[in-house]
Amino acid sequence: MTSQHYPITVLPHASRLVSDLLGASSPASEPLLRRVFPALGPPESRFTSAWQRRPAALTPAHRARLADLLAAQQRHPAALAAVDQLRHGASAVVTGQQPVLFGGPLYTLLKAATAIARARAATAAGHPHVPIFWLATEDHDLAEVNHAELLAADSVDSLRLAIPHRLNEPIGALALPSDVSTLVVRASELLHHAPIADALRAAYAPGVTLGAAAARLFADIFAEEGLIVLDASSRELHALGAPILASAIEQAPHLNSVLRARNAELIASGYHAQVHVDESSASLFLLDDKTGARNALHLTPGAAHFTDASGRAHSAADLLAILRDAPERISPGALLRPVFQDHILPTSLVIGGPAELAYFAQAEVLYSALLHRVTPIEHRLTATLIEPAVAAAMHKHQVDLPQALASPDELAQRIGARALPPEAKRKLAAAGNTLATELDALTAWMNSMDPSLGRSANVSASKMLYQMNRLRRMAAHFELQRSQSIARAAAAISLHLFPDRHPQERVLAGVHFLARFGPALIPAVIDAAATPCTTHDALVL
Repeated sequence: MTSQHYPITVLPHASRLVSDLLGASSPASEPLLRRVFPALGPPESRFTSAWQRRPAALTPAHRARLADLLAAQQRHPAALAAVDQLRHGASAVVTGQQPVLFGGPLYTLLKAATAIARARAATAAGHPHVPIFWLATEDHDLAEVNHAELLAADSVDSLRLAIPHRLNEPIGALALPSDVSTLVVRASELLHHAPIADALRAAYAPGVTLGAAAARLFADIFAEEGLIVLDASSRELHALGAPILASAIEQAPHLNSVLRARNAELIASGYHAQVHVDESSASLFLLDDKTGARNALHLTPGAAHFTDASGRAHSAADLLAILRDAPERISPGALLRPVFQDHILPTSLVIGGPAELAYFAQAEVLYSALLHRVTPIEHRLTATLIEPAVAAAMHKHQVDLPQALASPDELAQRIGARALPPEAKRKLAAAGNTLATELDALTAWMNSMDPSLGRSANVSASKMLYQMNRLRRMAAHFELQRSQSIARAAAAISLHLFPDRHPQERVLAGVHFLARFGPALIPAVIDAAATPCTTHDALVL
């Protein structure tokens, strides 16, 4: 495997926050970034290894109980060995994702690979660590997890799971319907019946919950890597995190205030707030004891109580009683969840993508208030995987990754222009250069004669240059129409690297690449994640 590194801004829609964190932030923004992410090093060495030496703040009793609960969820010897290391004092590098159908997009695999790479590096340096993948089974947005995108011959095939779902019902506990078998068959066809299709068939069976299916698939994919897969929705694991939930209930007005202040600070500095926080936001959910719905709790400004989706009021004492008797019914929101996680686990480092980095910019105030420490976060490996045939087409047509991440039409035009006969290129270049030179001289003279005349000349010159570029595009388009092989190459590059005009890692399911390259893909991406991930990498497999 070979790799090329590009600035993270090569990806469309990269936020300013992520760009500043992973690139060279401006001197004006650096103080805020260092305050929001206290573990950051200076720009030239943004992510340091100091996290490896952080003591794991767990009592022996908590650690033993945690190890027992984790051991009960693991399927493979390597993961059980990792649990045993945790039992005897190891710390954790943690990442996670919702239980998306068939394992989710490629970036989910890249998250896990980065956590494994960081845990190994820390262990090699003499600080034992294990990687943990936290399955966010308590989320309730089914539309985010009920589909998987796989490549067909010349299109992206979206497989969608039709599954009964009541409003706000946690997704992890949803039982897979009988027609999931039909989706598995179609996925197997698209994966050309590669061995990973057998893993899908074993995990996604009718009656199995969506959370259990995702847990089994990830456990099987990373069976040799010692990845601990954790579903924290159980009563026992919520009981371990209950002190954080209790503090969040008791301090809700104060936490709301500091979160709103942090959001205002981020926005005033030109960044964005990933999660909207208003005066009623409490970062807590309550599972309805009758329907099982996960309903947001809202603060009532000026009153000492919360309300749920039905408008029913709950005092802090009411919620603390529920937490004591049925802790699984109190659920953390997006900003509180990492704090809840890092109370339960001996976390030294969190691995996240752009959204998680933005969450942490806000959640830092919750860490400080509730845990009295802030867990460092590092960006995951972000990559485009390039298959040999696609790499060959890119080489032949002189296309690099940034060019491939343009619109399909723009890429096709570029390839068509490069395929023009040499004589056509010379004539177009000569005409363009001559026109530009003569227009520069003419508009300069007209500007010297009269400013208003000069302005009119500049407008007319721009129109002429536009028409010259139009001639170039027409010639490139003609070449595309004349050569179907060029058009096919452009379409294939776009389909594989920029499907549906989105980065590959955010669309195509990770199992597609496992089908193409087999189990050897996992060690390869772990190796690619071995260094701090501050760039977007093109990995030619």
